[in-house]
Formats: sequence, structure tokens, C-alpha cells
Amino acid sequence: MRYTLKDYQGEAVRDVLRNLEQARDMYHRYGSKTQFSLTATTGAGKTVMAAAVIEALFFGNDEFDFEPDPGAVVLWFSDDPSLNEQSRARLQEAASELDSRLRVIETTFSEPSLRPGHVYFLNTQKLSKNSRLVRGEPSPALGQVRLFEPRPDEMQSSIYDVITNTVENKDLMLYFVLDEAHRGMGTTSRDRSTIVQRLINGHGAVPPMPVVFGISATVERFEAAMKDAKGRTALPSVEVDSALVQASGLLKDDIVLSIPTEQGVFDTVLLRRAVEKVRASTAAWLAYAEEQEEADPVMPLLVVQVGDKPTQETLVRTLDTIYDAWPELGPNAVANVFGEHQDLLVGQQGVPYIEPQRAQDATHVRVLLAKSAISTGWDCPRAEALVSMRPAKDRTHITQLLGRMIRTPLARRIPGNELLNSVDCLLPFFDRKTATGVAEMLMKGATSKDEEDNDTGGGEGRRVLFDPVDLHPNPKVPAEVWETFSALPSVTIPKKGVKPIRRLTALATALSKDNLVEEAVEKAHKHLHAVLDGRAVQHKEKVDQAREDVLTMSGEEARGRIGGGFSYKSFQESADPRAIEDSYRAAARVLSPALCSSYVNHLVGPDGDDDDLLEANITVAALGRVPEVAEAVESEADDLARTWLNQTRVARKGLSDERQAEYDRLEGMSTQPERISLTVPKAAQAETMVRDKDGTESPLETRLMHLMAAEDGSYPISLNEWERKVLDSEAKQPGFKGWYRNPARATKESLAIAYREDSGTWKAVRPDFIFFGTDHTGQVVADLVDPHGHHLSDALPKLRGLAAFAEKYQGEFRRIESVAETGGTMRVLDLTKHHVRQAIRDAKTAKGLYESGVASDY
Repeated sequence: MRYTLKDYQGEAVRDVLRNLEQARDMYHRYGSKTQFSLTATTGAGKTVMAAAVIEALFFGNDEFDFEPDPGAVVLWFSDDPSLNEQSRARLQEAASELDSRLRVIETTFSEPSLRPGHVYFLNTQKLSKNSRLVRGEPSPALGQVRLFEPRPDEMQSSIYDVITNTVENKDLMLYFVLDEAHRGMGTTSRDRSTIVQRLINGHGAVPPMPVVFGISATVERFEAAMKDAKGRTALPSVEVDSALVQASGLLKDDIVLSIPTEQGVFDTVLLRRAVEKVRASTAAWLAYAEEQEEADPVMPLLVVQVGDKPTQETLVRTLDTIYDAWPELGPNAVANVFGEHQDLLVGQQGVPYIEPQRAQDATHVRVLLAKSAISTGWDCPRAEALVSMRPAKDRTHITQLLGRMIRTPLARRIPGNELLNSVDCLLPFFDRKTATGVAEMLMKGATSKDEEDNDTGGGEGRRVLFDPVDLHPNPKVPAEVWETFSALPSVTIPKKGVKPIRRLTALATALSKDNLVEEAVEKAHKHLHAVLDGRAVQHKEKVDQAREDVLTMSGEEARGRIGGGFSYKSFQESADPRAIEDSYRAAARVLSPALCSSYVNHLVGPDGDDDDLLEANITVAALGRVPEVAEAVESEADDLARTWLNQTRVARKGLSDERQAEYDRLEGMSTQPERISLTVPKAAQAETMVRDKDGTESPLETRLMHLMAAEDGSYPISLNEWERKVLDSEAKQPGFKGWYRNPARATKESLAIAYREDSGTWKAVRPDFIFFGTDHTGQVVADLVDPHGHHLSDALPKLRGLAAFAEKYQGEFRRIESVAETGGTMRVLDLTKHHVRQAIRDAKTAKGLYESGVASDY
């Protein structure tokens, strides 16, 4: 793979491969046909995950402990040619091993069978009634195969013959990948749905697909249709947690919807508004590129979606509105992706056609006219504003449309800038209720902080905004407050399945690249070589036994006679080089390939020969079999990575955001909560209206002295009663200098505290407030205050997480407090006190703590 998989992508790939392995076994053993889906929110990198799956399918993968399938053939199917081409390009871009193995099936395809180790791309249009690929298509009514029509000279067989030959070849295994699996499975297009379902279920003499693998953000239709498929086993669906996708920075944090609440014609008004937003976004991206010293700034794109048959008058009015609002827009800056694939002449303005998959890279195009193509699955992350002139009520259609707009242009979050982490969708003719519901589903927003905490252990915090106000650093907040804020500690949230040795190697590579630790890779491996040398002596008996296991193969021979029972005899055979190599590969999965390779070189030395090399490989294979050795190496790797991250914390702040994002990823690969730095926010936005369930709106209350504020110094608040009481009480305290509403989402400007659920899973609690004031010496200090309900199931684990955080970092806060209401009284636990932390560790319930003597009235 050319890309490093995100953690959630790696887990999904592992689960998909497990399904494919089971599907292959079921088909070969019993002839069982199977199906399953990969479901991940739009922008999660489904094609990248698919590339890793296919590469492992063809070549195997030691990290996933997956053996290759020598007969594997992948047939990649979608209902749109441009989507097919984009998928092919993205697979090629992601997987280096697949470069020469990706083939588009053209109408002149003439091979009798699909070849193993190749991915073939096919789309619905090539299987239409008039396609040259289709001959002898069955009658839908009778289910019988018609006589074959005369074929062109270059055609040896129809595509259905090719599929039949491939499926019936016992040396091959055909995997059918249905891209954007929500499409073609509904009832809106009988021809298309019939084509897809015939491919899946077979027809006439054409056999069904052995394995069907559906990929989409919305696979409900696919799964509903597959339930009706006869004789097909459903394997577990692979579902990617959208919270993990959001935390990765691949998706925008905020989506701003503009949908009129009153009757009227607002299309040109909203179009002008969209142009203004794109112009402002362009200026912001140019400034960011200059700040980061990047040569290629993001060039935001405005997408204008029109009806299926727009009149010349409509198109002229659209372009006139755009050019009036954006006079410096060049004549070649507008293009279309209409299904007719033709250049347009709108009035006197030429609007050339561009293939949808090229829109992302054609940065001279700043306005893109589209019909339905924008919702069919192609990617254009630089599309930062959408105006849709089409009415829409269908939930799946709206999901796909809005999903096109929520990818981040740089595949990472821009730290400290909420405006560059948001997207604008202006939808004058959309069903407001449905669009709002879909947007909230996409963003996984919650209506209150308590709901967010309850749902996700800190909340994803992605927001749907309707009338936001821009926020900037509050000039009334003293500089000392900002200095204090930037020095506050936050911590990583440990993940499952972390490999500390691989993490250290990746960290050392990054530190060397950025000249932060000289020869870091060599130093890291030398450190771990010494650990291996020492543990080999410490656990000599176990290592010697493991060596014997590597060099010998034990077995048992059973002999029997008819009517005479069985006798058993043990035997041992010496391992051959292939068996030793297999043992070495097993060790590499435990200790990492890079460390095993460098340790072999360490053992062999510069003057070693082939015998020394074999001996070193045997030693590594033996060490990998001793759990105590692996545990010691992983622990030392964790310690060294933590040390280097702490030592370089200040120096890393001078790196570009792109490089810092790599260290954020490495910091996140922790087995225990580790300290990280907070990022000072530069630009933010907040909703100004509150919406009741009946749709009525009213202005939110505001407060002063928030670190980020509107031009008038105010900050809109959406707080429950407890939170409002705490905020107003703290603002009245002597020496008060400002406050910060800690974001609920996983951003670098959000202070996170790790806590462990009863199941052992680590999650984040993000305390509601940070207050700033002065102590008796006049120095600015920070108070961490979290109003939180004691009735929630995770209340006690969160308190224990706060207590552990306070134990370690209490010297950097004046107060760390948790506040809750019980019996009509606000009660507070001061976690800077040892006896309070001990009581939390011993407690049975959170409520009992607030009602006990360790708490006091707030």
C-alpha cells in the first residue's frame, strides 16, 4: 500500500478479509454462496480500504495474517462509468501492487475467462440491451436464454459466457464487488436493478456470483434486496464507527445548511450568498497556504446543481448571478458535468464539459454545473459550497448528495480553524425536515452536551448549523490567559490493537525526516536490540525450548486395523528452510518486520556468512515465540516513544500542520493516556438560534468574556440549567479573566481526559468549561469545571478518569471539579484533594459520592 491505513481502516480491512476467507472456505467446501457489506460514512476512505483488501487477497498480508488466494478474481461493478474510472484510479493510487492488474472491460473484450490476480471494472451501461458485450441475454418474463446473435469478429464470447467460464473454473474464485451498493438495488430503475440482480443471482445458464461484497455509505437497499436472494448466506456486515472517521480528520466538523423557512423564490439570493462564501473561503485558504508555506493552496469549488432539463433562461440567469457576485471570475472557470457529455453555450458564455472524476484536479474550474452526477459517488473534496436548484425528499439521495460535500480538502483537520473545517450547503428547494435529519445523521450531532457525552464518551461534536456567527480571539481576554491556555495538558485516548514497536519505528522515521532526533531509526533499533539480547539471556530456558520447536516438527501417526482399533505413535521431523521461514514470518508479525530484519543484521555482523544468517533467522523465530520477550520489547518501545514525544513537544510546534498531523497520528497510537498539547483556536463559529421540535426558532442567549467571540464580544450559549448556573457563578468570582467552552469533538483545541469503561475500552470525557482567573499573587490560573449528571451509566468511570488526570496534572490547575445536582442542591467534588480521589476509586455509585461528605455545596 502507498498509504498508511488509519486505525479504523485497518480494523475494517481485517474484518473484511476475515469474511472473505470464510466465504472462500464455504464456497470451496460446500458450494455456499455468501454476501456481506462494508458500511462506512461518506469520506471514510472505502476505496482505500478496498485496495488494501484486494492487495491482500492477491498477495497475502502478514500484518493481517492473511494468506493469498492464488485463484482470486475481482469483478468491480458500479452503475456509473465515471465512478468506475475514479475507483480504478484511486485503487491504482492507493495500492502499488495493483498498477498493472486493473482492467476496464470494454465492449471489445474477447478473452474466454477472467484472469486470476486481476480486478475487472464493469458498469451497468455496458450490460444494456444494445451493448456489444451482451449476447444471448435471458428473457425477463420466461427466464430462458435466447439464441446468440451473430457476434462481431473480435468478439469470442459474451460477457455472460466469460462470467460463466470464470465461476465454473475450479481453479478460480470470483469476488463480486458492488461499488456504491445503494444504487441499482431499488425500484426506481427496473432495467438497472434487473441487471445488478441478474449478475448477483444468476440467470438461465449463467451461475450466481459466489461472493458478493457491497460497499457504500447507505447499504439499506442492498441489504434489503439481498435478503430476498435465495440460497445465499449473509456474513456479518463490517461497519465503521463514524466517530473514528471523524476523529481522523477526514470529514468536516460542521455543515452549514441554508434552507428557507418561508415560501418564495430564493434561488438567486442563495446563489449570490454561496458565491460570497466561496470567495471568503478562497481568501482563507490562500492565507493558510501562505502561513504554511505551501505552494499549492486549496482552490474551493462552488457546485451548482440544476434540474434534469434546465432551460437556457435558467442557465443564463445562473451564470449572470454568479458573475455579478464574482466579477473577477475567469471565462474558463465554469464547467459542467451534465450527463450529455457536451460543451454548452450559455448566452455568449462557453461552459465546457469535464469528466466528473477530473473536477478535483482541474483547479482552474471554480464553478461546476451539475445535474444528478454530484450524488453518484465521485469525489471532489475541494467542493466547499453547494447550491441545489432541485427539489429533494428522498433520504438516500440527500445522504449521498450531502456526503459529497463533507470531505476535508487536505484529508486532515485544519487545527484551530473551524471555518476551514466546515462546508456550506444552500438548498432552496429541499424538504427541510428530511435534509435536516440527514445532515444531523451525517454529522452525528446531539442536542445537548449530556447527550453527546452519553452517546460517545465525549461526543463526536460534529454540528449542523443554520445561522452561525463567526468567532475570533476575544481582544478583551488578556494575553496571559492565552499563554496559560496553550500550556494546559490534554491526553491521548488509548486504542485497541496498538503495536508499540511499529509505532516507535514510524516515530523514529518521522523524527529523522524532520531533523528532530538524529539517526532516530538506528538509535531506536539499537535500543531494542539490547532489550532482545538481555531478554534472550533472562529467559534462556524458554528461548532454547522455542528454538527446538522451530527446528523440529512434532506429530502423531495413527494406525488401525479393521475391527482391531487404532494405535498411536509420536514422531519428529527436522524443519526444512520453508518451515523456518514461516516461523520467522510469525515472529515478524509479533516483533515487526523492520525490527526483525535489523536484529538479524545485528546478530550476523558485517563478516557473517550464510550459516550465520540462517542461525540469526532461527534465533529471531525463537524469540518471537516467547511472550515475555515480546512484552518486554513492546514496553521498552512504548517508553522510548513516550520519551521522544515529550522531548520534542516544543520543537514540533514549529513544524507545518501537515507534519504535525503525522505526529498527532503517532501520539494517538498509545497504550496508556499520554500528554499532548492544546492548540490555540484561531477562528470558530457558533449557532445563534435554538430550534424547538415543532420547528420554531428563537435567539440563543449570549455571554461575554469567552476566549472566542463575535465582533460585539458576545458568545452564543446553548447550555442546560446546571451549566448555565456554573457559568454565571464562575463569571462573578473575584479575579475572573475569561472562560472557554471546551469543544465536544476530537480536535486539537479540545481538552480531553481518558477514562476506561468497565469493558476495558478507553474513551474521552471533554470537560465542559475551563475558567481563567488570578490567584493571590496576581498570576493567571486555570480551573477545570465539569457539570455532569450522576445518573448516567458512565458517570463513575468518567469520575475515575478525572481523578487519574487530576492525580497527574493537578499542579497545572487551581481547581479540577465535577459538579452535579442531587436533591435539588448543586454539589461539587474537588479532585485536587487526595481523599476525594480515593473515595472515587472506592465508590460503588457516582450519586453516592455527591451525597457523601467528600462532596460540598457548590
